[in-house]
Amino acid sequence: MSRDKSWLLPEGIDELLPARARALETLRRELLDCYTTWGYQLVITPFIEFLESLLTGTGEDLDLQTFQLTDQVSGRQLGLRADITPQAARIDVHRLRHEAPTRLCYIGSVLRTRGDGFSGSRSPLQIGAELYGHAGVDSDVEIVCLMMETLRLAGLDDVYLDLGHVGIFRNLAGAAGLDEGQEAELFEALQRKAVAEIEQLIEGFGLDATMRGMLLALAGLNGGVEVLQQAREVLAKAPAEVAAAIDYVEAVANRLHYYLPDLPVHFDLAELRAYHYQTGVVFAAFVPGVGQEVARGGRYDEIGKVFGRARPATGFSADLKTLMRQGRDSSEPLVGAVLAPSVTDPTLQARIAELRAAGSVVVQELPGQSGDPAEMGCTHRLHKQAGSWDLIPL
Repeated sequence: MSRDKSWLLPEGIDELLPARARALETLRRELLDCYTTWGYQLVITPFIEFLESLLTGTGEDLDLQTFQLTDQVSGRQLGLRADITPQAARIDVHRLRHEAPTRLCYIGSVLRTRGDGFSGSRSPLQIGAELYGHAGVDSDVEIVCLMMETLRLAGLDDVYLDLGHVGIFRNLAGAAGLDEGQEAELFEALQRKAVAEIEQLIEGFGLDATMRGMLLALAGLNGGVEVLQQAREVLAKAPAEVAAAIDYVEAVANRLHYYLPDLPVHFDLAELRAYHYQTGVVFAAFVPGVGQEVARGGRYDEIGKVFGRARPATGFSADLKTLMRQGRDSSEPLVGAVLAPSVTDPTLQARIAELRAAGSVVVQELPGQSGDPAEMGCTHRLHKQAGSWDLIPL
């Protein structure tokens, strides 16, 4: 790279200038304080660790998203985290070992080899919450409610929820006897709602008419609450687990209506976000004008199994930079700072300390500095008169 281009950042890697960084930090503090009031305890996970730990079990789906390098100390492969969720699960299993439900929250940068369409960035600032140790509607609903409170605090309006269950497709694919390759092909086509391709794939699988009809119906099972009854009818001959999954989605929706009666809920029973990662209900939040979800989550009960303890688990995550960009991006430049002169005076230092203790920003001049004080956000100056340091406008 030529010298005049050396300041450019890699594609998908961004930085925040002072005003936006200050706005993001304010939002970060508010959200973590909120999570604390809900009983979620903050954990800080390592940015880099042994690769096999990062990619163990359900984390295997992150393989292509994980930057990998060799540890010069141990000679083992290391990975830069692409998702904090598996790390939080390891903490629950190995470090805490609670019998009671455990509520954890986290925030930290993750690094991905490519953007996944979720945040549009390869270096999101991932924030999220996980609830371990409870299997059922109540814990899923708690997580969804906390996700919606997160979006409210971030200033996002007109949010609607997309609700599904990976067990519907998973059990249908199992009953159809699809092999791994066939399941993967159909999975990809369903995610794109490519009806013609779905029809072509299913016809080529050599299935009986009943199974073909149920798999073909999946792509159209999205809409309002009426979709659930429609699903019961068209999937009536599916394994019992499919009916149980539909009932579970309805139970979650009913409980959500109690806590969040104004929340619009859209049902998509072919929604397979993080299919190999999730084990049950899945959900995502959308806002008008944004093609991708702004937050997402679901149930992933098997994640702790590879760490020696398969505790039930449900959670959500979001990119804090995306939330700020879509919500209250109040990234105003610093104003209202006080400029203090560059003099040695104990009474001046006492006055500066007093102002800072009260929450004011005080910037002390440096000898020989140039430039307009307004560039530093200063609107007032400390001036000594009648033996005291008073504030005067600039």
